Amino acid sequence: MSAVTEPATGPQTGSSTSDLIARLREQENRPALVGYLPVGYPTVDRSIEALKTLVDHGADIIELGIPYTDPVLDGPVIQAAAQAALDAGARVRDVFRVLRELTDYAPHVPVLVMTYWNLVLKYGPDAFARDLAEAGGAGLITPDLVPDEGADWLAASEAHGLDRVFLVAPSSTADRLRLTVQATRGFVYAASLMGVTGERSEVGSRAEQLVADTRAAGAANVCVGLGISTGAQAAETGRFADGVIVGSALVRPLLSDGPLTDDEWAARLTNLAEVTEDLAAGVRSARANALTDDTSDAAPAGATISGEAP
Repeated sequence: MSAVTEPATGPQTGSSTSDLIARLREQENRPALVGYLPVGYPTVDRSIEALKTLVDHGADIIELGIPYTDPVLDGPVIQAAAQAALDAGARVRDVFRVLRELTDYAPHVPVLVMTYWNLVLKYGPDAFARDLAEAGGAGLITPDLVPDEGADWLAASEAHGLDRVFLVAPSSTADRLRLTVQATRGFVYAASLMGVTGERSEVGSRAEQLVADTRAAGAANVCVGLGISTGAQAAETGRFADGVIVGSALVRPLLSDGPLTDDEWAARLTNLAEVTEDLAAGVRSARANALTDDTSDAAPAGATISGEAP
C-alpha cells in the first residue's frame, strides 16, 4: 500500500462542511459521503423526498444540483434527469425552496449547491450568495469556474460566509493546485478521471496521487468524485480521501421514461435507500480496512490499534 500524504491541519473557521469533515476524521476515523441529486427531478416535491432519503440512509453532505440546459460536464444519467426536471418546470429559484426544506429537516447536514457559473452570473453573484445563505446553504460547487476568473464569486461568498468548492484534475499543474487550494473554502473537489461524470467499473488510478498532491499544496480537505458507484469503490477511495462524492449512481435508481405512480416512486426511493446504504457502509469501512491491511501481520493477538489510518 502506498503512502498517503497527511491532510493539512489548519482550521477553516466558519465552514460547516469543513467542520463536519474534520469531526468525522477525528472522531470516527472515516471520510464523508457526499451525495448528489438534481433539484426538480422528477418534480420539485419528489426531489425533496429523494434528498431526505439520502440523509436518512447515510449521506453526510448533500450536493444539490441545479438543472442546466447545456450540462457539458455531466454524464448521460445526470443529463437525462436534469432535462426531465427542466421539462417539468424546474427553475433556479426552486433550489432555495428545496434548501429551506432540507436544512429544516436535517440541520446537521451541510448542503452545497452545484451549478454551472452562467446561472449564477444571470442571477447576480451577490444576490445568489445572499439567497443561498438565507436558505441555509453551506456553499457552492462551481465545476466550470476557475479561481482566477471568479473574483465576483470570491467576494460574494466571503461576504455571506459561504464555502466555495473548486475542482482539480489529474492534469492540474502544481501552480494550479496551489491557486485552487488558496481560493477554496470547505474542501477541494478532486476529479479522479478526465471527462464527464458517470459510473465506471473502476475509479481513476491517479486519484490517490492527485489527493496527495492537493494536500501538499496546502489543502485541509480533499474529496474525490467522478466514477464512484459502489460501496467497494467508496471504501477504496475513502482510504485516502476526506470525502467520497457520488452522483450518477444515486440518480440512476430514480430514472424513468415517463410519469411515475406513487407506488412506482416509492419503489425507486427504496432502491435509492439501498444504494445509499451500500455507499455509506463503504465509507465507514474505508479506514478500518486500511488499518487491518497495514497491521494484520504485525499486531499481536488482542492488540488494539489507535490513531488515524494513513
